[in-house]
Amino acid sequence: MTEAVMQIIIHGGDARSSSIKAIRSARDGDFTKANALIEQARAAAQKAHEAQTEFIQAEARGKRTDVSLLMVHAQDHIMNALTVKDLAEEMIEEISMRYKLQQKLGVELV
Repeated sequence: MTEAVMQIIIHGGDARSSSIKAIRSARDGDFTKANALIEQARAAAQKAHEAQTEFIQAEARGKRTDVSLLMVHAQDHIMNALTVKDLAEEMIEEISMRYKLQQKLGVELV
């Protein structure tokens, strides 16, 4: 059980980290890198979600999971990672639109 919980924490942390890096890359104007990092975040979030789903399915079959502080921490990680990923995707889109507008107008927006 501890190993599966750690997978949620590790992959959730990776998803969050890649999402933040993606936003920074977009701000720097490197949308190719930003999109690659968002894809990494999606893949890591998917792995965390798959590990979480195993616990949910086991409990649905009647196998109770003890709720430990580590499990609570893992749930916090995955929820945070998914939220940050979703917001990063939105922010990258907004930053991209700003860059396109700047190019169209030939000015730098603050």
